[in-house]
Amino acid sequence: MRKKNLPFLFIGLVALFTGCFYDKEEILYPAPPCNPAGSTYSLTVSPIISARCISCHGSAVAVVNAAGIVLDNYNSVKPYATNGKLVGAINHASGYQPMPKNSTKLSSCDIAKITDWVNNGALNN
Repeated sequence: MRKKNLPFLFIGLVALFTGCFYDKEEILYPAPPCNPAGSTYSLTVSPIISARCISCHGSAVAVVNAAGIVLDNYNSVKPYATNGKLVGAINHASGYQPMPKNSTKLSSCDIAKITDWVNNGALNN
């Protein structure tokens, strides 16, 4: 190898080894901060329930899949919110059936939002 090619080889090796490393997604793209305060049914709780609960607890399938527990509208959700079953289930608390069933637990932020809504009276807002 000729000596005039050594600088190019050195630069290429430096670029190769310094350019390749594993980035952690949570460091590069941190989740936005969770702000559960002021959660409302229509803007906060309903979208979470629609995304994570309706596939089993929708009125069309709840009798077969979810022991008749329907969560597809405010009037259906309210009794479970006020008797503690909703928060107990999503927190996987002892004595409650952990929900969502056969799926990952809701994010801590989603749980905090639902809990905030329940603690503030579970209003239809």
